[in-house]
Amino acid sequence: MLHIENNDVRKYILDGNFGLEKESLRVLKDGTLSHTPHPFPDDEHIVKDFCENQTEINTSVHTSARKAIEELEFHNRRIYEKLKSLSDREYLWLFSNPPYIENESDIPIAVFEGTNVSKTAYREYLSAKYGRYKMTFSGIHVNYSFSEELLKADFRLQGEKDYQKYKNHFYLELAQRMAVYGWLLVAVTAASPILDSSFVEKGIYDHDVFTGMASVRCGEMGYWNEFAPIFDYNNIISYADSIKKYVNMGLLKAASELYYPIRLKPAGQNSLESLCENGVNHIELRMFDLNPLTNVGVEEKDIIFAQFLMIWLASTPNQPFNKKDQIHAVQNFKNAARYDLKTVNILTPEGETDSVAHAALKVIDRMKEFYSKLQLDVEEILQFEYEKFIDAEKRYAWKIRKQFGNGYVKKALELIKERQGK
Repeated sequence: MLHIENNDVRKYILDGNFGLEKESLRVLKDGTLSHTPHPFPDDEHIVKDFCENQTEINTSVHTSARKAIEELEFHNRRIYEKLKSLSDREYLWLFSNPPYIENESDIPIAVFEGTNVSKTAYREYLSAKYGRYKMTFSGIHVNYSFSEELLKADFRLQGEKDYQKYKNHFYLELAQRMAVYGWLLVAVTAASPILDSSFVEKGIYDHDVFTGMASVRCGEMGYWNEFAPIFDYNNIISYADSIKKYVNMGLLKAASELYYPIRLKPAGQNSLESLCENGVNHIELRMFDLNPLTNVGVEEKDIIFAQFLMIWLASTPNQPFNKKDQIHAVQNFKNAARYDLKTVNILTPEGETDSVAHAALKVIDRMKEFYSKLQLDVEEILQFEYEKFIDAEKRYAWKIRKQFGNGYVKKALELIKERQGK
């Protein structure tokens, strides 16, 4: 828990580092999936994800959300220009839910060669286990770390001798708290309420499917394992071991198969071994939908709100988080992905049942009080999110269903061609 009452800590409280990852499908002008090779074979910032036609932009680390978004915009433009120059014109799909899908073979597994050939084999394993349709969901991952100046200022007040041990403990507590409250980020960023009928019924195209979800990829149909994972947050070794347990049991092929909205990551190579040896470097939030209402796919205010949420959680006392609580936390994430948040409930940390909308308002009220005491002017961001739970029409999913309903793929293509050129 941050010593927020200390001036040396408080003066750095809003300092942090941001990195963004953005997944998007490549499509043809008729809304079908591209089958061409990844057009950026040697680019460290534009790689491919599960599918050969699924690009992933990885930004550098920046000291503000705005700078990270500016780099995302830069790489977006690079992709647009490249796709525009292809002999068979392609476009970058702007939505989390895919367009038309003919069948499983219409989703080409990403091809890796040489020393990376095992990546293709791993994707073939995922394909067999989960099916390829689910792997076409795309989203935004937000990576965040508190500034070293802030953490070192707080470390000096802890009376500990090992800085990395302190840092690991700090992020473990944060990950635990984010598991409790991270549903709020699902609720404010959900932007994928409509599926094309070809996703649920082979050969049936151009019929909108509404499942009652605001974010399909974060709900029951989305990226989840067949079990609710239970983590041991006591220390970094026990945390890693609690993930390895599922690999040893055969429930996971590798730690990367753990589809959880929150991850702790080391610097450099991402592996549990590196996490244990080198310690935590940052936290990754994996629940943001692509937001087609913005040019770049993510609203800057949502990223900053995520930062404010983590600052607040890092400054409040930790609470018990037993096995039962962790199972409830997973369900809370799924419930927050629903469309009408006034009619679906979550279980609060106090053990009470409350609607997602009402629980969200109470959390943001507590955040407002916290930042008011710090005399920090963050009201605009908090009010921006607050109003989504007062008026559902201000939520992205509601806007998207209204704007792109009754012809989801065709209307989406109109927007895409308007932004990326014919």
